[in-house]
Amino acid sequence: MTAAALIAGAVAKSATVAEVLVGRGVLAQTGALFRRQFGDGPACVIADENTWIAAGAAVEASLKAAGVAVRHHVMPGRPRLKSTVDLANSLRDVLAVDQAVPVAVGSGVINDVVKHAAFGLRRDYLCVGTAASMDGYTSAGSPLSDKGFKKTIQCRPAKAVIGDLDVIAAAPAEMTGWGYGDLAGKVPAGGDWIIADALGIEAVDDVAWPLVQGGLRGWLGAPEAVAAGDAAALEGLFTGLTLVGLAMELHGSSRPASGADHQIAHLWEMDDLKFGGERVSHGACVAVGCVMALRLFDWLLGQDMTRLDVAAAVAAAPSLGVKIAAIHAAFGPGEIAARAVEEVRAKHVEGANLRARLERVREGWPLLAERLRAQVMAPDLMVGMLHRAGAPAEAAEIGVGRDYLRRTTLNARFLRSRYTVLDLLEECGMLEAAVEASLPLPARKEGRA
Repeated sequence: MTAAALIAGAVAKSATVAEVLVGRGVLAQTGALFRRQFGDGPACVIADENTWIAAGAAVEASLKAAGVAVRHHVMPGRPRLKSTVDLANSLRDVLAVDQAVPVAVGSGVINDVVKHAAFGLRRDYLCVGTAASMDGYTSAGSPLSDKGFKKTIQCRPAKAVIGDLDVIAAAPAEMTGWGYGDLAGKVPAGGDWIIADALGIEAVDDVAWPLVQGGLRGWLGAPEAVAAGDAAALEGLFTGLTLVGLAMELHGSSRPASGADHQIAHLWEMDDLKFGGERVSHGACVAVGCVMALRLFDWLLGQDMTRLDVAAAVAAAPSLGVKIAAIHAAFGPGEIAARAVEEVRAKHVEGANLRARLERVREGWPLLAERLRAQVMAPDLMVGMLHRAGAPAEAAEIGVGRDYLRRTTLNARFLRSRYTVLDLLEECGMLEAAVEASLPLPARKEGRA
């Protein structure tokens, strides 16, 4: 099935996304698409200095040529914008002066903050993607930091999305690597969902799962071509990212796309991780988080869980109070700890409930292990693929030192009520051993400690 047919089939199921236009030179069709989906305006093009040059000016010209009244708002290109509720609220104020349809021209940050701003004003919006750098163009979630805590806020996806492959190919190569890394994270995220499904916590969605996992190996299968800017490879990458976004909308949460890999990455983003004088991107963080998650899976699959001592694990399991104390020790006082306590409280089980879950792990392990081996990938294989695609893979490549990697991986389980391999390992009393075994060998020079 062609990329266009795959996207059209998913769009037909969407309650919000009405049209996704992908191809070479399609930027010139912006005005015509706008009129089809939004009427004659007015429109407000929102970009930063970089995306304005890449596509914003051409988008405005196309809108004007189609008879659409248009204004623009261009934000600084450096330092790299950060996805925050405060920035989204400032854009809501920019838009509120009239009834303009927002036209987001950019990639992750710009789309996320415009999505939130448009949702607050109850307006549909158009997104013009300028890089295959993340999976949020068609998703209903907007991952934003609110008082330091990064969370996915449910909004409404763009009503229409344009992905001009010429513009996407001209984006900085590192941004394409970020998109490849974001897509690679769906491999361990699928493993996390399989665990939750097997334990009766959250069933796999028969609609969302194939949208993400059905073509995943193919979209990831040509990393060298992705790095070289090959048109077919970029179309596959953008298609995969688009379908992931639609899967999240159809499922009603980010579960189809996000697991332990994202939770680890979100902690680094919440810490405002910088490397080489620049804020580390979401996709780069996810790429490294993906590898760490795969190493945890690799360690888990090396254990004989049919011999799990359930009684000992239940007796040694930390109480909710112990977990809350660990949260405050990790994050200190304030909003982040308060949010983390809510998330952990929602998924905590103990006593007979924990015993029943772990017995299910022990008895169902042969089948669960078989499902996981079919889903996850050898960590070293993924490292090679990420590197060939131009994405980071090892923690040191984004300035994350060994001790910081250990600490953030252990603390990542506190960020979401979503059940992942981190929670399974903790409940079995194996988390610290698994993390320690998954860390890189000590190096002479490390990044953030």
